Amino acid sequence: MPTEKQVLNQTIGFTAALATVMGTVIGAGVFFKADPVTHATGSTGLTMLAWLVGGLITICAGLTAAELAAAIPETGGMMRYIDHTYGSLAAFLLGWAETTVYFPANIAALSIVFATQCINLFSWSAHWQIPIAIIVGLSLTILNFFGSRVGGLFQSFTTVFKLIPLAIIIVFGLIHPGSNAVHVSLFDVTRSNGSGSFLSALGSGVLATLFAYDGWIHVGNIAGELKHPERDLPRSILIGLTGTMVVYLLVSAVFVLVLPINQIAGNPNAASEVARVLFGGVGGKIITIGILISVYGGINGYTMTGMRIPYAMALENRLPFSRQLRSLSKTGAPVVSGLVQISIAIVMMFMGGFNTLTDMLVVVIWIFYILTFIAVFILRKREPELNRPYRTLGYPVIPVIAILGGIFIVVNTLFTQTMLTLIGIGITLLGLPFYYYLKNKYPVV
Repeated sequence: MPTEKQVLNQTIGFTAALATVMGTVIGAGVFFKADPVTHATGSTGLTMLAWLVGGLITICAGLTAAELAAAIPETGGMMRYIDHTYGSLAAFLLGWAETTVYFPANIAALSIVFATQCINLFSWSAHWQIPIAIIVGLSLTILNFFGSRVGGLFQSFTTVFKLIPLAIIIVFGLIHPGSNAVHVSLFDVTRSNGSGSFLSALGSGVLATLFAYDGWIHVGNIAGELKHPERDLPRSILIGLTGTMVVYLLVSAVFVLVLPINQIAGNPNAASEVARVLFGGVGGKIITIGILISVYGGINGYTMTGMRIPYAMALENRLPFSRQLRSLSKTGAPVVSGLVQISIAIVMMFMGGFNTLTDMLVVVIWIFYILTFIAVFILRKREPELNRPYRTLGYPVIPVIAILGGIFIVVNTLFTQTMLTLIGIGITLLGLPFYYYLKNKYPVV
């Protein structure tokens, strides 16, 4: 019987790969992370540095993980790399973390920010935040119950809209930034809040940017379908992620040029305020609606892909109630898995705001990213004969930078947001009893 690696069709060229990289990573996070980044850094220069460092870490991460993606081009992505390198326990904990923290927290956080922007746009009462967030999350879950074709078409439609407000804000913001620009130096690292050390401020700022850069791990999933992976994979990742970083730096520059930093920090509606200053009342509302469509599309992407994680694990009896979780509707949608995902997301909506949820999910997922980077070294030594169509550019320097960057983020967050980090790790470790119970019940696990 042919393996999955043998049946993949190598039809994707460089242009399509580059579009996949930038389309996967660029999202709404850059608009709504301006608040926590500036709040953490307290200066324009340190804010720009945080976006730069976050981008460089992401580029190193993408170039490193791509080696595993090319060598192990299987459905499941990172879960397969972890399983191949460390065994079923580590892979289970990753799947458990994605099921209970990563995807639900993404859905909850983006639904909350969608609701916040709606309230600001239409001047509604703040009491509507949670109800609107729940309606948004539920509506997209129901949409995806009609099957992956419907969810995929909607995702394609909204992808266009996430690029439009970015382009308009960058062009108009750099040409006519407003009166605040004359008072701003993008290289000023004098911190207005004056609290904490330089490294802790930078670390907290970088942590906030990583939510906007997240999604790069999925880029490697196309490795087995590239015509020339050894050439096009590193090129598409390097150019795509560098392009994304430049876009984010330009958007951040517009933000600090248009608004004083003390009006961005602590302001969840900073994106709307920038749009209003640049385009006036009506124009600002139109741009905000475009951003809302982008956010809605982002939630759809996490909903569509996230509900398939517990389904895939249930196929191998790796979760409680696996029989129910692997059931499909007539349209082929994993309905029960989707209901579990949105139920966890709704609980999270009541428990934390946008920044709390995104920081927690970033810390949890980066623990597994670090394991993925280390796996490159382990497999180089353990399986030197493994077919590697692409080898990490700049090895071993690039992987070491990715590892050190990840460790810096996790350790810094452990010290600056101890409770948040421990909660994320604790939820992940709660999966251990289920793993051992199911391992005894189904020895194949």
